[in-house]
Amino acid sequence: MLIAGFPAGAWGTNCYLVAPAAGEECVIIDPGHQAAPGVEEAVRKHRLKPVAVVLTHGHIDHVASVVPVCGAHDVPAWIHPDDRYMMSDPEKGIGRTIGMPLMGELTVGEPADVKELADGAKLDLAGLRLTVAHAPGHTKGSVTFGLPEAADIPPVFFSGDLLFAGSVGRTDLPGGDTAELLDSLARVCLPLDDSTVVLSGHGPQTTIGQERATNPYLRQVAADRQGRGAADAPRRGM
Repeated sequence: MLIAGFPAGAWGTNCYLVAPAAGEECVIIDPGHQAAPGVEEAVRKHRLKPVAVVLTHGHIDHVASVVPVCGAHDVPAWIHPDDRYMMSDPEKGIGRTIGMPLMGELTVGEPADVKELADGAKLDLAGLRLTVAHAPGHTKGSVTFGLPEAADIPPVFFSGDLLFAGSVGRTDLPGGDTAELLDSLARVCLPLDDSTVVLSGHGPQTTIGQERATNPYLRQVAADRQGRGAADAPRRGM
């Protein structure tokens, strides 16, 4: 499997291109602010053919380059329906104070083809099977994407802004909710195998095992579950 990732734009948002191997079709995850040049560089370097853009949520730092990237490759964008409005009206999702300094340089709007994500959906794209999990808390329409273990590659979890190395996404923006975020951590993250690689929307790579041991938020929801007698619930893969 090939995963080419890079941070882009003013917020350093991670964008990922995922393919079975170099020279094959790929999926682009979260082409945000100023990500288009990095996408094109990765496409050329690895001889990739994009077939879709998939979005973990609708904040402008994750979707700002969706229109040019989808247009350049004539591909659809997938997003949860609760966050779709943010592509055309990003201020409603990120707030005027945060968004206004960069609004003048952004191209907002929907690409020609938008498809909506559903919880539990299996997306068969570019020879990959992405499992979608609705994970509200950072936004109402936040989702994560999981890839199963393949050959000697461990499971991979694209967490968006739900789970970072040592932290979680903020909940003070429109649509954020701390209780929902903690519930999503418990429901979506805790059952994953320790070996699962976490590729988040910001910051470095980590694993579920590392986060289970050190992330105070994941430790909190694990302790809460143990208190309710759920600590021995079986873990699942992707």
